[in-house]
Amino acid sequence: MTTVFVARSANLGKWASDVGLSKHVYKIGVAEGDPKAALTEAWAGETDWTIVASRESDTVDEASIVDRLSRTLKLVDPAFYPKLKGTRGVFKVTPAQVENHIIVSRALAGGETAVDLKLKPADFGAYLIHSALRKAS
Repeated sequence: MTTVFVARSANLGKWASDVGLSKHVYKIGVAEGDPKAALTEAWAGETDWTIVASRESDTVDEASIVDRLSRTLKLVDPAFYPKLKGTRGVFKVTPAQVENHIIVSRALAGGETAVDLKLKPADFGAYLIHSALRKAS
């Protein structure tokens, strides 16, 4: 069984904020089994990656998920930013996108749509995974 995961690096977020992207940059990937084993790689030259969200899924591959998400979200181009060192699957996500997702999801479920949200990295990860798998089906 494959696992879709979202990881973040505090150091990469600081760098992205310094170059004008946003501190909200996340790496989406696919791993066989436990996604923590994939964290041994030093994506973008950083080693402080942590998993913020993961979900098991049927056969999906990382290239198709990245392609699907890049249609609607800002894919950080590794050719334009040498710091990424060829790391594909790094996305810039705005807090407004995540807030809208949460509000609409709550409204469709019939719940309260409070606008005062405190977003956490797990919220960004859940949004990315939901968007990736929703587009896959």
